[in-house]
Amino acid sequence: MSGIGNPARTDQDGPLKNAILIAGPTASGKSALALALARETRGTVVNADSMQVYAILHVLSARPGDADLAAAPHRLYGHVDPREAYSTGRWMRDVQNLIEARTFDHGPAIFVGGTGLYFRALLEGLSAMPQVPDTVRARWREMLASSGAPALHLMLRDRDPEAAQTIKPGDGQRIVRALEVLEASGRPISQWQRDAGHPLVDPDTARRIVLEPDRSVLRERIDRRFDTMIERGAMEEACAIGALHLDEALPAMKAIGVRELLAVDRGEMTKSEAIARAKIATRQYAKRQSTWFRNQLDARWERIANVGI
Repeated sequence: MSGIGNPARTDQDGPLKNAILIAGPTASGKSALALALARETRGTVVNADSMQVYAILHVLSARPGDADLAAAPHRLYGHVDPREAYSTGRWMRDVQNLIEARTFDHGPAIFVGGTGLYFRALLEGLSAMPQVPDTVRARWREMLASSGAPALHLMLRDRDPEAAQTIKPGDGQRIVRALEVLEASGRPISQWQRDAGHPLVDPDTARRIVLEPDRSVLRERIDRRFDTMIERGAMEEACAIGALHLDEALPAMKAIGVRELLAVDRGEMTKSEAIARAKIATRQYAKRQSTWFRNQLDARWERIANVGI
């Protein structure tokens, strides 16, 4: 891993230079690699995982522990209230704020996570989106809860057929997003998305790494990690989230293990059943991530099977 880590250039007139991007499925060893590189290069680790942004979900989202946080600077972990629906756009604004604060003047930005859209946005930019008033957002989320995603998808099909073709009828979050953007701006989200954005990371100087562990090795890591999560308080975290009485459609409620462990708390499932189901769900999620990275990340990404640390 030597030879990496020219200090990142934070020229506010252009994209961030000499960044390191580490992608891969859950439990593949991304955080350990990011920490090793951060210590070697005096870099700053930046979360690029859509679940690790949420407060409370420390154990269940596998956020870095206290020892890791003390060993190197980490940013954008646990800074979002679970009551909020965080988006790629908000994440990009948070990254831009770090750049403008000159966070990366003395070492590279090391982006690490499993959310492919974050990496795509970093390298290609993200289309500008209008501000949506809280009242508009709340009304559409209430309609989602009362009417269901398929009914709202029919509405979207009438109002923005192009967007409806790309959004599945069961994807309530994306359906609501399209409808609220249309109401707030009078312009379909499909039109907004065609406007090119500006990348935050310079593609020519970035080092890109994607971890691709053997499936059997990954399965073993997933199972072992969830057992460790249980030992470290995953049940308590799930109950803390449950106590907020969140809308089931909010992203924080979709963190693997939350619904399963809440079912245990309600007496609807045994603990062993919940653990088994959560492990299966995690393996399925890791498979989807691996497929996305395999199909969407081009030859400029280094593919590493074994982290070796």
